[in-house]
Amino acid sequence: MINLVPSWAHNYDAFWDAIKKRNLWFIKLRYGAVVLLSLFLISSDFMLGVKFTNQQVFALTAINLSILLYNISFHIYRRKLKTIPGQFNPLHFSLLQMILDLCALYLLVYFTGTIESPLYMLFIFHVIIGSLILPGSVIYLLSVLIIAAFSSLVILEYSGIIIHHTLTGFLVYPIYFDLNYCIAFCVIFAFSIIVSVLLANKIAHQLYRMEQELVESLKKINEAERDKQKYIISVIHEIKSPLAAVHSYLEIVLDKIIGPLNEKVEEKLRRAKLRSVEAFGLIDNILKISKLRLLDDIKKEDVKIDEVIGSLVEKFNDSIKNKNIKIDIIDSRESRKILKADKFLIQMIFSNIIGNAIKYIGEEGKIIITLNDNDKMLEINVSDNGIGIPDSDKEKIFEDFYRASNIKSLGYEGAGLGLSAVKQIVNRHNGKIEVESPSDIGTEKKPGSSFKIILPY
Repeated sequence: MINLVPSWAHNYDAFWDAIKKRNLWFIKLRYGAVVLLSLFLISSDFMLGVKFTNQQVFALTAINLSILLYNISFHIYRRKLKTIPGQFNPLHFSLLQMILDLCALYLLVYFTGTIESPLYMLFIFHVIIGSLILPGSVIYLLSVLIIAAFSSLVILEYSGIIIHHTLTGFLVYPIYFDLNYCIAFCVIFAFSIIVSVLLANKIAHQLYRMEQELVESLKKINEAERDKQKYIISVIHEIKSPLAAVHSYLEIVLDKIIGPLNEKVEEKLRRAKLRSVEAFGLIDNILKISKLRLLDDIKKEDVKIDEVIGSLVEKFNDSIKNKNIKIDIIDSRESRKILKADKFLIQMIFSNIIGNAIKYIGEEGKIIITLNDNDKMLEINVSDNGIGIPDSDKEKIFEDFYRASNIKSLGYEGAGLGLSAVKQIVNRHNGKIEVESPSDIGTEKKPGSSFKIILPY
């Protein structure tokens, strides 16, 4: 199998997508060529005054039908093509299309007068297209073969070895037996083909080099990102150890193991302990996000979403009771399908969303979690009647370290990493997340927010 694929493009999806689109474009263009040739055969006599012999009509009709048949075959087969460099791939498909088109064009030119045919210009059109797709060595070889085949046809007709098919009514005087004209025509034809290939192939080569540099730059960026995340994980682990020690000492002091405490001192120490717990939460979030960015793929395991949400609600039970929050889970799914996803990451999504709803809802609030089926998608909606999200912040809340303006003003603590992680996890599962505020259960004083998570089964 001829290797037509540049080494840098082996795993470059954008390159293969471009080749596939061009192949489809050629197929559609070929249908148009079949229609135009059919109209030319039908209307040439009364519109252009060109008359065909019976042999020409039969040959041109047969060529046109052949183009239509192999084009239909291409149209059907193109969907089965795989982008594997060592096997028959879209680039080989492009080359095959070009070879068949050039063979068909060669016959069309012959039966419409060769050197007198107006169709010879299509050879130049084909080599320009080929130069934008195929490697230089392949397109130069094809160009030489085109020049040689066309020149041979001209010489054979001039010598009388093969029959010349004249387009009667197209030219006043036949020119195929004028040696000087034939030589000049073939030289100019060869020059036009070679120059067209040189220019088009040079432009294509520059574009390929730019793409290659872009791919290499992206690889370097990805490697740098991976190194950065590894560094973050190692540093965070180092920070966690002394923080854990401080937290342990605070617990010992607050448990009054080493003696009684002054009320004011105890209050300050409890605040310090609370801040250390928040620091642990921040560290865990950073570690989770770094690990998420570091991993190239995610697990695909059976996840029962109702069980995940039920266990999370149970986990937050103390906070729910302390704030006297009413929480309802409404499962409206017709078919209780099993979600194929990474269970740990799915738990992380809803732990953040439900945890935020409880955190920002205040006393005697309300949370409604609804589960629905939507075609092949699972739709989960978490609505609350908490403090809500200002319109100016809705598009930014999924950014790293961003916190809504009303959260800051009301004194809520946090790092602004939770929703960023949620967004990345949803994206990794090919899903969508949307936010609305006010929610459908909100009020004027408590507008609330509603998070809709859509995941494919």
